[in-house]
Amino acid sequence: MSQSSIPVGSPPDKVRVRFAPSPTGYLHVGGARTALFNWLFARHVGGTLVLRIEDTDLERSTTEMVDGILQGMQWLGITWDEGPYYQTQRTDLYRAAAARLVDSGAAYRCFCTKDELDRRRAKTAEEGRPPKYDGTCRKLHSEEALRRRSTGEPAAVRFAVPEGGSTSFDDAVFGKVEFANTEIEDFVLLRSDGSPTYHLSVVADDIDFRITHIIRGADHISNTPKQVLLYQALGASLPIFAHVPLILGPDRTRLSKRHGATSVLAYRDEGIVPEAFRNFLALLGWTPPAGTPEVLGDSELIRLFGLDGISRSNAVFDRAKLDWFNTEYIRACPAERLLPLVEEEWKKAGVAPARDDREWLLSTIDVLKPRARSLKDFAGSFRAFFSDDFEPDPAAVEKFLKDDNVRRLLIELASRYAVAADFSEQEVEKILRDFATEKGVKAGALINGARVALTGQGVAPSLFAVMHTLGQNTVVARLKAVEEIVSRSAVVRT
Repeated sequence: MSQSSIPVGSPPDKVRVRFAPSPTGYLHVGGARTALFNWLFARHVGGTLVLRIEDTDLERSTTEMVDGILQGMQWLGITWDEGPYYQTQRTDLYRAAAARLVDSGAAYRCFCTKDELDRRRAKTAEEGRPPKYDGTCRKLHSEEALRRRSTGEPAAVRFAVPEGGSTSFDDAVFGKVEFANTEIEDFVLLRSDGSPTYHLSVVADDIDFRITHIIRGADHISNTPKQVLLYQALGASLPIFAHVPLILGPDRTRLSKRHGATSVLAYRDEGIVPEAFRNFLALLGWTPPAGTPEVLGDSELIRLFGLDGISRSNAVFDRAKLDWFNTEYIRACPAERLLPLVEEEWKKAGVAPARDDREWLLSTIDVLKPRARSLKDFAGSFRAFFSDDFEPDPAAVEKFLKDDNVRRLLIELASRYAVAADFSEQEVEKILRDFATEKGVKAGALINGARVALTGQGVAPSLFAVMHTLGQNTVVARLKAVEEIVSRSAVVRT
């Protein structure tokens, strides 16, 4: 978007919010939660979500990180209405804003070199004072500043913070927040090379995009008074600020890599369903009305979300709770929705379904999903349902198939199933139980042994539902190959 043609201070016709990540890393949990809150609020009020990439840190921003952020948002299901806009393509807007501030006297040119600034900061630190800019160049007469600038002397642009009083703003979460101006140094707007700093580019963009609400992490509260001063100096109306609480690990420290995966895409790779992650994230720092269930679909989240439900207290990332949400969503999710997600897991694990039959795949997923904790289960512990290429669990083989007699009976049982005219759940159960009675053995021994022979696992859905799902030919073939199952398990053990 170019410089806006809308007059500064002109009220937009509807709510406009923005998500503005810096591509110096992938989309992490905190950023994803901020994006989600902005998305929910925009959808709740029928507003607009603008995506802006704050890529002015040229040394650390990469195209790979931008792609990772976009992929993370797309996986999470957060759609934006405008953008993405890139700050590196908007530097003329920032320089024009800085020039306006200098012309109005709200900012001034600073000729102090880095070495000079470092020496002064070191001295103030030795004296026990805050390392704050001392205002040397603020005292320069404007004509002297122009003369030095005309000779080509490098100069930054600093904001002239009022020397007395205070700067305050009303936060939708924390209420009135106030800072004494003596606590705010004359901060840099443009570096001596002409590149903008965070504060200038953010405020210039938010004014240009007519952002009405700024929803972001509470770690930005200390930045806000500087930005409030910029809004005022540029003659723009303040947006509504809403600073959301931080996300902490179980040890109540800031969430980081030591607490496990923090990249959104890492949770995708762990088999988390995006709808489950959205629901979980929404409840980190926001509380729906009393009596609302925890499991909420998008329509409920959008209908209920409001800034008044955001807590001031920091949220704790509970991985066990996320896993619970994931289990609940997989259980309730239609197989048609799960199938493309499961197919991604098969692709990563090298699983090629033995049958190219969509209806069979959907019915099999329906049988398995009540026992799934992760999408990865469909390519892991459930692999035998879809492919003959699976590794049996050695412990299950040792426990249920070590008896020679059980294996011999299972091979004989396969012959009974081979001639069965009816392969319904009821009939395959009757055949097994009648066979066990005939042979004078407990049906449980055959059930447990058949389960391992058919699925490679000691725990699975009802054996007879498994048999019906796998189909007559597969059941017969695997029961006849029970000795091979045991041999494969022995190879795995060694």
